[in-house]
Amino acid sequence: MRRPTGLAGGGAGPRLGVVVRTSDFVYDLPEAAIAQVPAEPRDSARLLVAEGLEDRRFADLPDLLAAGDLVVVNRTRVRRARLLGHKEDGGGRVEALLLRPTPAGWEALVRPARRLRPGARLRFGGIAAVVVAGPDQGQALLSLDAGEVPLEEALDRWGQVPLPPYFTGHLDDPERYQTVYAAAPGSAAAPTAGLHFTPEVLRRLGDRGIEVAAVELGIGVDTFRPIAASHLEEHHMHREDYLIDEPEAAAVAAARRRGGRVVAVGTTVVRALESAADADGAVRPGPGSTGLFITPGYPFRVVDRLVTNFHVPGSTLVVLIAAFMGEAWHELYRVALERGYRFLSFGDAMVARRAG
Repeated sequence: MRRPTGLAGGGAGPRLGVVVRTSDFVYDLPEAAIAQVPAEPRDSARLLVAEGLEDRRFADLPDLLAAGDLVVVNRTRVRRARLLGHKEDGGGRVEALLLRPTPAGWEALVRPARRLRPGARLRFGGIAAVVVAGPDQGQALLSLDAGEVPLEEALDRWGQVPLPPYFTGHLDDPERYQTVYAAAPGSAAAPTAGLHFTPEVLRRLGDRGIEVAAVELGIGVDTFRPIAASHLEEHHMHREDYLIDEPEAAAVAAARRRGGRVVAVGTTVVRALESAADADGAVRPGPGSTGLFITPGYPFRVVDRLVTNFHVPGSTLVVLIAAFMGEAWHELYRVALERGYRFLSFGDAMVARRAG
C-alpha cells in the first residue's frame, strides 16, 4: 500500500450531546460459538440474510445481488507482523506485533512492555529494532533495520502471521488467513468477511453483471478489541491507512448512475469508502488515513449493503453494525446464536441493507 500523503476521515463519533453506553453493544457470546476451524470450502460458510432472517450459504451471495450492483472488497494482505525475539542485552524474550508504519518508525504492540524503555535494543532473527518511544499501554514506536534485506522480505523470513488471540485452533496452511484476492501487505489482521470468497463466487458475480472493485485499508488489532470506555464518546478511535485508486472511485460513481447498490464486504471497506466520501457521496481517489468512528446516527453516504462476519461483543465493529442496520442487529445476533452460526474471524457471515 502506498503511504498516505494527507489525512481524511476524522475521528467522528457519537453526535454532540448524545450519550451512548458501550454496554448497549455487548451481548453474551458463548465460547463454543467462536469458530476454531475455517469452513471448507471457503464458500460453504453459512450466510444469514437480515431481511427475513433467511439461512443461506456464502456461495449463494451472487443470487442475492442484482446486475448493476458493485461489490467492494479489501485487497490488503496480512503482513507476517508477529515478531519473536529478545533484548540484545540479554534481558529476556520480547514479542512485537507491528501495526502500521509512520515517518518516525513502526507502531507496535510489545510485551513484556514493563521491561522496555526508550533506547532498548531488540533482536528478531535478522531484524534489529530500537524502542524509539513508549511503551505506553503496551504500545511502542520501533525503529526496524534488516540490513540489506528489504523489510517486507525480512518479515516474510522471520515474522509470523498474527492470528487472533481467540483462535486456539491450528492452521495447516497460513494462506487460509488470507483472502483469495489479497495483494500488497498492509494489515495486522485479515479482512475476515472476504475469507469466504472463492474464484467460483467471483466468477459468478461477473456472470450476473455484478462488478467487483478492490480498495485497501490496513487493519490494526484495535479494530477487534472491546471498547474499554463506559460511553462511546469517551473512546479514542485508532487510525488506519487506506488507498482507493481512481478506477475504484469511478466504479462507485458509475454504480450510482446506473441505480446499482454499493455492497461493502467487511467493516473495513465501509470505513474506507465513507472516509473518502464527500458530502454528496462521491468517493475521492487516493491515499488517506482515517480515524472515523461510525456510531448510531452516522449519515452513511456510500454503502447500501454490508456483508460481514459476527463480531466481538462491545467492539467498534458491533457499534458500526448497529449504526448501519439499527436496532435490528440485536435480533439478528440472537437468531444467529440460536441457529448455531459460528462467530468471529473464521466464523460465518451475514448480509444486511442500510436502515432507512
